[in-house]
Amino acid sequence: MPVEKVMKRDGRIVPFDKERIKWAIQRAMLEVGVRDEKLLNKVVRRVVRRVNELYDGQTPHIENIQDIVELELMRAGLFDVAKAYILYRKKKAEIREEKKKILNKDRLDEIDKRFSINALRVLASRYLIKNEKGEIVESPRELFERVAVLSVIPDLLYDERVFDKEGNHEQDLGRVEEYLRTIDEYDGKLSIGRFKLNKYHFERLLRLYRELAEKGQMKVPIDDVIKMLENGAFDHYEDEVEEYLRLMTGQVFMPNTPALINSGRPLGMLSACFVVPIEDDMESIMKAAHDVAMIQKMGGGTGINFSKLRPEGDFVGTTAGAASGPVSFMHLIDAVSDVIKQGGVRRGANMGILEVWHPDIEKFIHAKEKNVGTNVLSNFNISVGIWADFWEALREGKRYPLINPRTGERAKEIDPKSLFEELAFMAWAKADPGVVFFDVINKRNVLEPAKGEKIRATNPCGEEPLYDYESCNLASINLAKFVKYDENGEPYFDWDEYAYVIQKVAKYLDNAIDVNKFPLPEIDRNTKLTRRIGVGMMGLADALFKLGIAYNSKEGYDFMRKATEYLTFYAYKYSVEAAKKRGPFPLYEESKYKDGELPVEGFYHREIWNLPWDELAEEIKKFGVRNGMVTTCPPTGSVSMIADTSSGIEPIFALVYKKSVTVGEFYYVDPVFESELKKRGLYSDEILKKISDNYGSVQGLEEIPEEVQRVFVTSMDIHWLDHILAQANIQLWLTDSASKTINMPNDATVEDVKAAYLLAYKLGCKGITVYRDGSLSVQVYSVEGEKKQRVKAKPSDYAVEKLKAVVEAEPWLSKFINVEAILNGTNGKEKTESMGLTFSVPHVTAPKPQAHEHPHHTEPSDVPEEKIKELLGIAYCPVCYEQDGELVELKMESGCATCPRCGWSKCVIS
Repeated sequence: MPVEKVMKRDGRIVPFDKERIKWAIQRAMLEVGVRDEKLLNKVVRRVVRRVNELYDGQTPHIENIQDIVELELMRAGLFDVAKAYILYRKKKAEIREEKKKILNKDRLDEIDKRFSINALRVLASRYLIKNEKGEIVESPRELFERVAVLSVIPDLLYDERVFDKEGNHEQDLGRVEEYLRTIDEYDGKLSIGRFKLNKYHFERLLRLYRELAEKGQMKVPIDDVIKMLENGAFDHYEDEVEEYLRLMTGQVFMPNTPALINSGRPLGMLSACFVVPIEDDMESIMKAAHDVAMIQKMGGGTGINFSKLRPEGDFVGTTAGAASGPVSFMHLIDAVSDVIKQGGVRRGANMGILEVWHPDIEKFIHAKEKNVGTNVLSNFNISVGIWADFWEALREGKRYPLINPRTGERAKEIDPKSLFEELAFMAWAKADPGVVFFDVINKRNVLEPAKGEKIRATNPCGEEPLYDYESCNLASINLAKFVKYDENGEPYFDWDEYAYVIQKVAKYLDNAIDVNKFPLPEIDRNTKLTRRIGVGMMGLADALFKLGIAYNSKEGYDFMRKATEYLTFYAYKYSVEAAKKRGPFPLYEESKYKDGELPVEGFYHREIWNLPWDELAEEIKKFGVRNGMVTTCPPTGSVSMIADTSSGIEPIFALVYKKSVTVGEFYYVDPVFESELKKRGLYSDEILKKISDNYGSVQGLEEIPEEVQRVFVTSMDIHWLDHILAQANIQLWLTDSASKTINMPNDATVEDVKAAYLLAYKLGCKGITVYRDGSLSVQVYSVEGEKKQRVKAKPSDYAVEKLKAVVEAEPWLSKFINVEAILNGTNGKEKTESMGLTFSVPHVTAPKPQAHEHPHHTEPSDVPEEKIKELLGIAYCPVCYEQDGELVELKMESGCATCPRCGWSKCVIS
C-alpha cells in the first residue's frame, strides 16, 4: 500500500511528496556536476518503491525517508552524490540548530524555516519583541501576524454594513472614550476569524471609528461594531489577513522598517518619511527641534529645508545682534538627533536642504568638511536644492544672484561655474552633498494648486519629496519572486501576478494611513489631506540575474521601465477602486488630477506605453483617486535582507564575499549566482576565493563563461553612465522619486561628477547621489599595486548613444561634458592628479569605531597615525563590529551609508 503521509520534525503530518525527494537528490547531483535526468528519475522511483515496501501505508518520519535516499544513492553507485546529500543533510541540521539559537526556540515552525539565517539574524536584532532581559519573546510568524491584523482593521470599518461614504450619521462618541479607558480588558478578547486583536489593534480600531464617525460616515454605533466582531460578522476578513501574512512570510513584499517594528505595539507609528518646516524665527526653530525629536523617538526620519533662515552675520532686530545662519541650526537639530538613539543602534536620520540661491550656500556645501575626525552633522545627509535659473546662469555664463531670504534682496553675486565646481568636489571627496532638482520635482506636481506652493523638501534618502508636515509610508515588492520557469526550464516574468500584488500592497499602504499613530497632530492632518503612499520595488538585480538579462543593457532598461510602469499603473488602479468605495483624497478637487493630468513623466510619452494610460486618466477624472501619490523606490537595506533578495533598485555589491565568524571563515555567495555556478558545474571553494579576491566580481576571470560575466554584474562593474540611465528609466514612471547611488570608481574625477549631475538633470532624475569608491573611508596603501586592479567598467552601447544624444541636443553642455574623454577614461584625470588629493601612509589597523560618519577631507600632509585610525574607524558598521569583533566597511547604497552584512543604515526606512 503506498505511503501518503509523512511526519515532519515538528510533529506535523503532511502529504508525502516525491517532488521534494527529487529536488533534494537533484541538488546533490548538481553539487558534484552530475546532470542526468534519466538517472535522477530512476533513483527517485527506487526511493519511492523502497519507502512503500518498508512502511506499507503507514506514516514514516522525514529522517527515515532521508536515510532511504542515502542508501539508494549508494546502491546506484552514486557515492559522490550520496556524500553531497549527507553533507547537505548535516548542513541543514546545523542551520536548524543555528536558527533555534537565534530565535530562542526549541522547535522551528514552517515560517521560521522559510527565512535564511541572515534574514532571521536581522529580524532578531531589530524587529522581534524582546523582554526586559533582552530575550526574544516573539516569533517571525507572530511579528507578521500583528502587522497583517493591523493592516486589515480599516476593512472592517469601511464595510458597507457600517460605513457610508456620503456621511450623514450621528453617533455617541462618549462610548468610544469609555472603550478607550478600559482597553486593557479587551486585550486578545476580539478576533477576525482565527486572528486575535491585541489591545493596540483595538485602540487603532476605536480611534479610526471615532475619526470616521466625526465625519458622519459611521452608520452604526461602536457597540454594534464590537458586537459584530464578537459574533463573527467580520470573520470573512480572515482571508485578507491570511493573504497579507502569506505575501510577507513568502518574502513577496515587506513594509518599511517602522511598520514592522511598531504595528500592533505601543508606539504604533508606521511611516518612515517626514518633512518638518522651519521659519526664520526662534519659536519656529525650536518647534522644529521638538518635532524632529517626536518623530525620531518613534523611528521616523525627517527632511528640513533651511532656506528660509537668514544668512550668517545678518541683522537680528530683537537683539541688534548678528544671525548665526542655517548651518548653525543644523548643528542644533543634529544634537537633538544624537540624543535620540532609535533602537539603540539606529541614529536619527535627517535630510538637510539649502537652496542654491541662499547666501550661505558655500558654507553649507562645506558643512561636513571641517573638524577632521569628529562627528560633524553625523545624523544628516545634505543636499543642495537647485532650480532652473541656476542651470540657466551656468549655460549663459552669467553671474548668479544670492538672495537674502529675510529681505528678498540680492546679498551678492557669484560665478555659478565656481559654485558648481565646489559642489562637485565635495561630492567627489565625501559623497555629500547630493543634489535635488526642484524644477524637475515640481514639473508634474499635480498637488501644487491644492497646496498653493511648490515642494521644497524630501525625506532623508531623497526618494520622497514631501510638503510640510506630510509623511509617507512605504513598502517594497520583491521582483525576484515573479520570475517563474516554463516546462522547458526557461525563465519568464509573471506580469499578471505582479499586477495583483501591486494592488494588494497599495491597499496595505492606504489602510496603514488610517491606523497609523502619527507623532504630531499636524502630521496626522496633512498626511490625510493627500493620503500619499509609496509602493516600491526591491530584488531588481536578482530578478535580472534569474531572467538572464544584464542590468546595464538596453534589455535591462526596458525591463526596469516596464516594471515601474506596472508599479504605478496598478497602484493607481487600486487607488481608483478605493476612491469609489471610500472617497478620494480630500484635496483631490483642488488638484490637477481632475483635469486629466498625472504626476508621471512617462504618461506624456505615449510611444513608450505598455498599458492603457488614457483609460486610467479618464477613470481618475470620473471617480477620483484615493492617494495623491502612489509610487517611490526607497532604500531597502535590512528589509531586503529579511526578504533574502537584492537591495532596492541597486545592482548587487558583490557576488561573493568572505565572512569571518567565531568558528572560522566562509564565503557568502549571492543565492541566484550560486545556483548558476552549480548548474554549470563551476561551483568550488577555489572559484569562490578567486571571485572574492576579484572584489566580488567575475569580470576578467577566464574560468567564468562570457555570458555569465555579461549578466552577473556588480555595482562597480557598471559604468556610472549606466547607473544614471537605470535611475532615469525608473524615474520615468514613478509619481515620486528613486533612491539610488551613482557608483564611480576610486579614480573618477570631479569632472565626472559634474558631467553626472548635468546628465541626471537632463535625463529627468529628481536628484542624484554620487559615490566615489573609497570616499567613505581614507584610502590607505602599504605598497602601491598590492591589491589586484579592478577590471574597469565600460559604458554600455546604449549609454554611449544616450550620452551623445543629450550633448548633441544642447551643445552648451559640451563645456562641462567631454564625451570623448568620458568614453576613453581620461576625463579630468590630469586636473585631479595635479591637485594632489590622495596621500600614502604606512599600513595601520583600524580601531574599534567611535561613530558612523563620513570622514572629512584632509589636505596632503604628514597625518599622525592616531588621526588615520580615527578616520578609518568611522567608515565601519557599528552593529557588526559589536557582534563579531570584526570590522565591516560600510558601502553607499540607495544614497545612504549601509552595512552589506546586517543592513544597518543611516536611513530609517530600510
